[in-house]
Amino acid sequence: MGYKIEDNMKVGMVKEALAMALKNRIYKHKEVIHHSDRGLQYCCPDYSEFAEKRGFVLSTTEKYDPYENAVAERMNGILKYEFGLKRIIANLQIAIKMVDEAVRLYNGKRLHRSLQMQTPNEAHKSQKHTYATYRKAELAA
Repeated sequence: MGYKIEDNMKVGMVKEALAMALKNRIYKHKEVIHHSDRGLQYCCPDYSEFAEKRGFVLSTTEKYDPYENAVAERMNGILKYEFGLKRIIANLQIAIKMVDEAVRLYNGKRLHRSLQMQTPNEAHKSQKHTYATYRKAELAA
């Protein structure tokens, strides 16, 4: 829904990605959850105030457990390995073009078993899917 690529991890970058997500969403639910890891940019008051003023409910991983962030980690892995974003890229401008194309293909063309063989765009439009959970059983309780 929203992404940004920069040569830094400053808070402005994640705010721009969140603003893009707001712009791209179809359904204007009262509460949208933004789940992130415990990166400093997500813990910054500037970011949390920005997100909360726009109706986001902030959620972060607990105990740095990758299972809590499994969907995002899977998506990042697909972008890195299937779309070639893991390799060294010559410069930021090329990286931006590669990420834009990878996200466009990922959201619009790549079918997902976890979305009942829909693309992310189709799942977002239809809202007729269930979300799988990947948390370990003892964490889910």
